[in-house]
Amino acid sequence: MQIYKVGGAVRDRLLGRTVSEVDWVVVGASAEQMLELGYRPVGADFPVFLHPQTGEEYALARTERKSGRGYGGFTFHASPDVTLEQDLIRRDLTVNAMAEDDQGNLIDPNNGQQDLEARILRHVSPAFAEDPLRVLRVARFAARYAPLGFSVAPETLMLMRQLAESGELAHLTAERSWKEISRALMEPRPDVFVQVLRDCGALAALLPEVDDLFGVPQPQAHHPEIDTGVHVLSVLRQCAEHDQPLNVRWASLLHDVGKGLTPEDEWPRHIAHEQKGLRLIQAINERCKAPRDCAELAMLVGEFHTHGHRALELRPSTLLELLQRFDVFRRPQRFAEFVAACEMDARGRLGLEQREYPQGAYLLGAAEAARQVPVKPLLEKGFKGAELGEALNRERLQALKAYKAQHAPS
Repeated sequence: MQIYKVGGAVRDRLLGRTVSEVDWVVVGASAEQMLELGYRPVGADFPVFLHPQTGEEYALARTERKSGRGYGGFTFHASPDVTLEQDLIRRDLTVNAMAEDDQGNLIDPNNGQQDLEARILRHVSPAFAEDPLRVLRVARFAARYAPLGFSVAPETLMLMRQLAESGELAHLTAERSWKEISRALMEPRPDVFVQVLRDCGALAALLPEVDDLFGVPQPQAHHPEIDTGVHVLSVLRQCAEHDQPLNVRWASLLHDVGKGLTPEDEWPRHIAHEQKGLRLIQAINERCKAPRDCAELAMLVGEFHTHGHRALELRPSTLLELLQRFDVFRRPQRFAEFVAACEMDARGRLGLEQREYPQGAYLLGAAEAARQVPVKPLLEKGFKGAELGEALNRERLQALKAYKAQHAPS
């Protein structure tokens, strides 16, 4: 029985990055031996065990064979006679197919260290094309390591394109896809994730509404980058640079999908794209099974992001309606995330990345002014029920009128 450190822990140590979790592979052992040593089984599909002290994952060396469609369509074989090399060759990328023994010696039969040094993400074997989830995983690794200069090998991109064209991506469950998409959006370069998916044709299969934005022009006066798809990539990059949470990044990815519905004879204008895009955003949310906070913010940002940009021009009554739509009096955080998404949208334009966004502070200040209106005096005057709500709205409107007068541009 021999135990090796494998995968990401080896890769990241060689890159000089912090190792967050360690995976181990066990060669020459049976499931019965692992149980006798006190390991706890967790793998339903193949034998994975948790160490009795550290809780780290130990997997028996295994081989796999394609037996169906999608991510789960594999038959696994784990036994004491499976070698380390056989286990490593079934992995996705050469940089993830390295191991270390207990002396710290590197076992690298697939030249992963060489690819690390060359900053290349390359598939280990042709079996790569059997697992559609690997398209998303490679794009996610590209998003993570782009700041270090990594790119996807052309031959790997070609296999990813074959997978995209084969229809295999349709057999991924929404849960598996969302797990990869959500993790990728939180990487340092989420825009690279989307670009790699587009380069191999997978974006059209997974998020066709986003893919449709590339090649759609916008008015150059407002969008020097012109192309709507390029703009979305820029907004995602701003999200990463400003450390935005997942729901802001998801909303930013989808905020302009309505522009993909504009007839070509109306280009570069996109009248009412906010309203037109709502049914698309809702469909994407449902198809991807996006969590509620992501789904709700995406819908609200899609509908109201241009309100955010025009905040300084909004009438107090319109501003109050906006605050009410966001339920800002009970959920102030969601409105703050909306404002953040609007700012990322404004900054995600060629040459305007550093431009100030005074609308943000103005909107947050307006929300605070409305929230400061006290309820107690109205209760003391005998207001209750619907009348209380109407009286509170009148007071909040007055507060917003005063706020606008105080902050009107001189």
